[in-house]
Amino acid sequence: MKLAILSRGPRSYSTRRLREAAANRGHVVKVLNTLRFAIDLTGDKPALQYRSKQLSQYDAILPRIGASITYFGTAVVRQFEQMDVYTPNTANGIANSRDKLRSLQILSRHDIKMPASTFVRDRQDVKASIERVGGAPVIIKLLEGTQGIGVILAPDAKVAESIIETLQSTGTNVLLQQFIAESRGRDIRALVVGDRVVGAMRRTAQGDEFRSNVHRGGKAEAVTLDPAFERSAVRAAQIMGLRVAGVDMLEGKDGPLILEVNSSPGLEGIEGATGLDIAGAIIDHIDNQVAFPEIDVRQRLTVSTGYGVAEIHIHHDSHMVGQTIEGTGLRETDITVLSLNRGTTVIPNPRVTRTLEINDRLLCFGKLESMRGLIPKRKNRNARVKDLPAEHVEPSEESATSLGSDVDSDETT
Repeated sequence: MKLAILSRGPRSYSTRRLREAAANRGHVVKVLNTLRFAIDLTGDKPALQYRSKQLSQYDAILPRIGASITYFGTAVVRQFEQMDVYTPNTANGIANSRDKLRSLQILSRHDIKMPASTFVRDRQDVKASIERVGGAPVIIKLLEGTQGIGVILAPDAKVAESIIETLQSTGTNVLLQQFIAESRGRDIRALVVGDRVVGAMRRTAQGDEFRSNVHRGGKAEAVTLDPAFERSAVRAAQIMGLRVAGVDMLEGKDGPLILEVNSSPGLEGIEGATGLDIAGAIIDHIDNQVAFPEIDVRQRLTVSTGYGVAEIHIHHDSHMVGQTIEGTGLRETDITVLSLNRGTTVIPNPRVTRTLEINDRLLCFGKLESMRGLIPKRKNRNARVKDLPAEHVEPSEESATSLGSDVDSDETT
């Protein structure tokens, strides 16, 4: 296998370990500076220039994209994807994980448990938002920060409001998050490779510091994860589109709480704490995938006119409730069930004899028109608004203005 590691730090611990692991396994490996690429769109096929010369052929890349070059770095990764070069972490996955708000929005629709979080822009909404996440103390996070930088613990609501107002006055976007008291100064980093956790450590803050990051002086020790923590870590990484990821979790009283998913996890802390060859596990995974790569169905399947992938939700009034997959007649309408989601369980290639239940979700490939016909018609939105109590109807901008609220206008005179 010919592998390119995209990194601006060839002497960093993680890059050196990955390069050594690849070389020790007989692979040809190069460390390429991400910023020295030029995306070439002048020819008939997508291509890349490196140091002003045509890039040679590679079987796979391993992106180590720093936060400061996310936009350009993901553009380079995306170009490799267009060239059918395997990458364990997609450009979309890297971009999604780098933005804390976006990553939480994505995870929240997949029944992933996280600390209560909220994002507001108007200072008048801050007090209510603090109460919504459980009140003070509260965590304030910059939306783009790494290694614990930009994470603040506000002891009371007044302090939180003051900090948020100061940050917003500089154009900085912040996220409010619930403070998990039982996990103060302690979290878990799980290193996910493919569909398994290859190593995990518990990080504990030292002294009065509440941030447990190793870069902040936190102490790391190896830990054996409960199955629930392993499942949460793997699901979070896969949902984000990452096959190599560091997943940070808190030990909540009711189980794991996902904090964030890191697309370029450092290896020094976790290899030192566990004594495991994490770099080797990453290289082995990439080698296996090069021989039989996963594909992005969103890009490949849209070329079949009228066909695509869609999710069918089995509502309580669906005629498919209580039917087997075979009995639904989906095959007769040119629809194939790829997987069945039931709660937090995913059943790939479900048997045609499996009986469907309320709230099952079927991921299907087939004729889009046939699948569209299985979705119930939306109820009239106006009818729903009429049925709501008066206090649940949002005030219009006009009514807000009449109440004396400070409403901005986009109009200029």
